[in-house]
Amino acid sequence: MVHATPSDGRKRTTANVVVHFAQASLVAAGMLAAGWLGSAYLKHEPVTFVDIGVLPGNEAAVEVAAVVLPTPAMLPAQRNAIAEGVLSSEMRRVRDYVARRYKVPTTMLEPVLVAAEHHGRTSGIDPLLIVAMVAIESSFNPVAVSSMGAQGLMQVIPRFHMDKIGDVDRKNPLFDPQLNVRVGTQVLAEGLRRFGSLQAALQYYGGARSDPQARYANKVLAMKRRLVVAAGRGTGTDV
Repeated sequence: MVHATPSDGRKRTTANVVVHFAQASLVAAGMLAAGWLGSAYLKHEPVTFVDIGVLPGNEAAVEVAAVVLPTPAMLPAQRNAIAEGVLSSEMRRVRDYVARRYKVPTTMLEPVLVAAEHHGRTSGIDPLLIVAMVAIESSFNPVAVSSMGAQGLMQVIPRFHMDKIGDVDRKNPLFDPQLNVRVGTQVLAEGLRRFGSLQAALQYYGGARSDPQARYANKVLAMKRRLVVAAGRGTGTDV
């Protein structure tokens, strides 16, 4: 596998605004009706990288990497909220910020952000990093398609990641927001394991490992800094 997603400058081929939201709403509604936070999650080992994260009682703690503390370090209420498919208070603030910035209905965003929290926590990756990647890759359009064939929220190219998509009996499975976020998170975790640094993993994800300026990684991390502030976690200066 050479590229995780297309490089910078990719062109999105999406429908007009009306069709965009109609399709996205249908996708989100279908996923909610099917209970897409059920038992179909794939199991995979957490990434073992260091992160201060947000300790209970120390919400202003400085992050030193992209990953988060193990689940036991989280507040019980936060663990329960994620397990029940409910957004944490931090992610609710992110939801409101994203809805304003990208003009996306909160009802459409919530399943995406729940998936980011779930797959981020189970992979050892900061959910805000996943949300930042969605913002950069697709601007929260679940049916976005690039000129290189990348699909969905995290712009995954199907042919490179059939092993992660699995045996799904439907056309264009990457338009399923939950599945797309899961696969995209797995691709990033794969990059972290292979290359050992967040910048290298992001460049791998963006199909731009040869870029000495690391422009893709810088764009994602700049967005993450904004999300850190929106979440009330800190100033975002140390992301």
